[in-house]
Amino acid sequence: MSDEPLWRDVDTRVGYDRWATTYDDEGNPLIALEEPEADHALGDVAGLELLDVGTGTGRHALRLAARGAHVTAIDFSENMLARARAKKGADRVRFENHDVTQRLPYADASFDRVLSALVLEHVPDVAAFLRELGRVTRPDGRIVITAMHPAMFLRGVSARFRDEGTGEFLRPRSYVMQLSDYVMGARDADLEVVSLSERAPDDALAARVPRAAKYLGWPMLFVMTLTPRRP
Repeated sequence: MSDEPLWRDVDTRVGYDRWATTYDDEGNPLIALEEPEADHALGDVAGLELLDVGTGTGRHALRLAARGAHVTAIDFSENMLARARAKKGADRVRFENHDVTQRLPYADASFDRVLSALVLEHVPDVAAFLRELGRVTRPDGRIVITAMHPAMFLRGVSARFRDEGTGEFLRPRSYVMQLSDYVMGARDADLEVVSLSERAPDDALAARVPRAAKYLGWPMLFVMTLTPRRP
């Protein structure tokens, strides 16, 4: 018999509203693997207009604002945003409630950098989502996408958590994709792929974040850097 708990799928927004209270405190190996990769892909952000699409508890937004970026951060989970707004330095970020799968409330070419971190698996129409990110990015700007690697679905893993209030094991709605879906989605959105990388936990990460040990050597993170296609 497997000791794997019984996971229940819930609406994505409902799931993240319920996850908000513990999201930052779980020792999540994917987040530990992802943050330095996102920073590297974004580069120096001082003085730049930056949009964080699906900011959650503001983990990227606050750090990037502290590095001098002018950050606008959006999410559709009011509970996640409440956590973000309560953190030190939140006054330096413009936090807004918006469903990132809908048209973004910003003019064309508004941002130098656009970041979408660990959101893509929850997006049903990848091309439409990426097209909107491209629309609000300046012609010489950059879009950085991080996502749970599709290989994780082969292990039955998607975004999931234990609700501390009810004890339930919940999975916010995700969509099973392949790498090709993401790459072709970028092409269909008229974006150029500048770089694409896949990352797996190593011994050093497992020493810092024990939950990473069960995924050693297994692709866990996907990072894609895009730019608007030039005429």
